[in-house]
Amino acid sequence: MSSLVHRELNPELTDPVLVVGLEGWIDSGLGAVNAVSAVRAGADAEVVATFDADRLLDHRARRPIMHLVNGLITNLAWPSIELLAGTDAHGHDLLLLVGAEPDFEWRAFSEAVLDLALEFGCRMVVGLGAYPAPVPHTRDVLLSVTTSSAKLSDDLHGYVRGTLDVPGGIQTVIDVDANRAGLPALGLWAQVPHYVSTMPYPAASLALLDGLADVAGIDAHRGQLAADAAATRIRIDELVAENPQHQAMVTQLEEFVDQGLADGPVDAPTIDFERIPSGDELAAELQEFLRQRPDED
Repeated sequence: MSSLVHRELNPELTDPVLVVGLEGWIDSGLGAVNAVSAVRAGADAEVVATFDADRLLDHRARRPIMHLVNGLITNLAWPSIELLAGTDAHGHDLLLLVGAEPDFEWRAFSEAVLDLALEFGCRMVVGLGAYPAPVPHTRDVLLSVTTSSAKLSDDLHGYVRGTLDVPGGIQTVIDVDANRAGLPALGLWAQVPHYVSTMPYPAASLALLDGLADVAGIDAHRGQLAADAAATRIRIDELVAENPQHQAMVTQLEEFVDQGLADGPVDAPTIDFERIPSGDELAAELQEFLRQRPDED
């Protein structure tokens, strides 16, 4: 076993899916972190392995949290990386890789994760993420798919595809290593409206959970996500309705998305990125709007 790993438990699992939800890479609207939190909340998950955070993390970038009570330090909570085991709503086994994305030793970390996945007999690896996109909040959240497996790419349908060069996260490294080892791996990415990408967007988390069910057969706990998504939609609608320019921008985004879905293959909707209006002003106004109108519970 890798010196990066400390085993806590040795559960007997049947064909688990490894869900990768490490924090630190692209996660607009907290789509992935809240989706993983929902999975974890309903999975009755327990820690089966921890990773050496002193070797993997830069503690100046992710400092431990000091808990003070009247000037007395009562606890020091260190950032961690953990592998948890649990089950979905139908009793299917799953593993969750959670915590901070490593700063160092990516190749060794990916190898250690893959060794654990193979040891536990994983049948698939699915990474979750979310990124800002020129899409309106009035349409269903679209999911993009990435994978280093040509076969998986050919077999998956109904997902957005992209062609570009972009910095990769540790999820990509795990994907490549897993597929090379014969373990199917892919990434699901929720497209979050660019004007709400800096605040929680529960609809993205729901879309990722739907995607997880579609590609891996994992029926995850959803908790309050549906109610939160509905409340968020109402709030955004209210703000947009107050400004004709915002209404025009959303209408334009609707036209771009609808036209792309109508004219191109479902797997590859096309959008004219050069003509998309900036959402900076609306994003700033929306944050102020939400501060002024807190939830009424």
